[in-house]
Parts: sequence; C-alpha cells; structure tokens
Amino acid sequence: MSHILIVEDEAHLAEGLRFNLEAEGHVVDVDGDGQAALDRLLANRATYDAVILDVMLPGRNGFDVVKQLRAAGHFVPVLMLTARSRPADVLQGFEAGADDYLPKPFELQILLARLRGLLRRRQWMQQDQHEHEHLTFAGRTLDLEALELKVGEKAYQLTQMESDLLQYLVRNAGRAVSRKAILEEVWDLHEDTDTRAIDNFIVRLRRYLEVDPTKPQHLLTVRGVGYKFVE
Repeated sequence: MSHILIVEDEAHLAEGLRFNLEAEGHVVDVDGDGQAALDRLLANRATYDAVILDVMLPGRNGFDVVKQLRAAGHFVPVLMLTARSRPADVLQGFEAGADDYLPKPFELQILLARLRGLLRRRQWMQQDQHEHEHLTFAGRTLDLEALELKVGEKAYQLTQMESDLLQYLVRNAGRAVSRKAILEEVWDLHEDTDTRAIDNFIVRLRRYLEVDPTKPQHLLTVRGVGYKFVE
C-alpha cells in the first residue's frame, strides 16, 4: 500500500483519480493548489511515495512545485499531468525535475502503469545499494536505480532525465552523439524540438562530474555535432 498525493485543481478529475487509486489499494490525499501542495510535501517528507502533479495550478504551477521540491533535496517521484504536450513542454517538466510526464487526456490504465513504474523505482531506492546496477567510470559511480552519482565522498541525486542522459553518454564513450540522437534515443522525442534544452542538462552534469566545469575533461562538446563522453 502506497501513499499518493494528487495535485489537481479540476475537482472531477482529482476525485476520479482518487477513487481509482483507492480501488487499487493506495492511500490518497488531494490538493488543488500548487503552493499548498508544496508546503504539505516539504512538511511531510516521509509521508508520500509518489505525487501526481498537474502543471496548470492556482498558487504555484507544477513546474515551480517540482523545481522547489528538488532544490530542497526532496526526491519523491513525480508524475506530471498537463494539457501541454509539445516536446518543449515535456523537456521543461523534466528539466524541473519530474520523473515522468503524461499529457491530457490520458487513459487511466496508462496512468496506473506509469505510477506503478515510479513506485517500483522508489522501492529499488530503498533496497540495499549492493543490489543495484552500477556504472563506474573515471573514479565516479552511477547507481542506475537509486539515480545517484558518487564522486569521491560526495553524492549527487539525479533526476531520471539526468541519469538517462549520463548513462547513454557513458555507454557510448569515445563516440560523438548528436543532440537529435539524444532526443530520440534517450527521451523518445521525435518531433522538432529546441535542442538547446539538452545543453542545460549537460551544464548540470558537468557541475557534478568535472573538477572545473568551465574546462570539461569528461563531457566534451563536439562542435556542430553534439557531445562526447571521455573517461
């Protein structure tokens, strides 16, 4: 049994989700205001196992809510719901720190499947770290299930998007990969998208990985192509 917070200001949709999630055996709370939901989550860090978060909310929008959660070191899994399904909006949600994204209108069974995936990931994070799959490179260790990057004595919590991107680059070490390939093969975005969003992810990863992010030794820019990981 998991404890789920639904943050949705459309009352009929929120109550429909509550009914179906409770039928699945979950304990469910509902908030219709972004700021109220953020306050609740920060005050009750250990209470919730996942959050279903709408983007368009009174008080504070969903992008801001998840961004503030991550800035506060709160990494509860977040599934964002929105009527805005353009690739640029999807990337904005992931950049803010969301773990998954579902455009409205959606099928209930799809939402339930996505939620189960987030809950499984949370269970993995709570297991013994030795059971996880790890990638080790250049004195760094990436825990693929816990979404954690260890650099010496420091540990950085990654979002799912950051972890997926770093994993892809490491597994293609020494090969230049294009921004288009990253969009399609890592994030499954096939439409015309402003690829500059990828650059923002690279900047963040360099802060974790590099001794001097302004002079990268591992995440290199390949002019006119994209990026390359060098161990």
